[in-house]
Amino acid sequence: MKVSKKLTKGFTLIELLIAVAIVGILAAVAYPAYTDSVARSNRSEGQRELLRIANLEEQYYLDNRTYTTDMTELGLDKSPFITENKNYSISATISDGGNAFTLTATAQNSQAANDASCKKLFVTDTGEKTATSTDCWEN
Repeated sequence: MKVSKKLTKGFTLIELLIAVAIVGILAAVAYPAYTDSVARSNRSEGQRELLRIANLEEQYYLDNRTYTTDMTELGLDKSPFITENKNYSISATISDGGNAFTLTATAQNSQAANDASCKKLFVTDTGEKTATSTDCWEN
């Protein structure tokens, strides 16, 4: 009498659990790096818009001999200005009798949670760039 071996196809439960565990570990390592990368990318949107609006403020100053806090006077759709992806709200304050300004970009929605150390970015009329943390403006 011959004993035949039955060929089995597929994975055992142990093999499947090991594969799931490996994928879980890789995801746990990759996800924080991914969210940090997205937050830095979104921050660049806020930085770009701050510099663009600072340029608009300078153009406004040339025409009116004063800066403005009203973003609609700069040709923007509303005041405070909300960036295209709705990650930042940008507002202005003026000082020195209208001869100086500070623009502030405040993180909103998921950007505020994902980029907690850089919730506010600032640009002044002198071009000074500051933020709530020292490494928010990358060179």
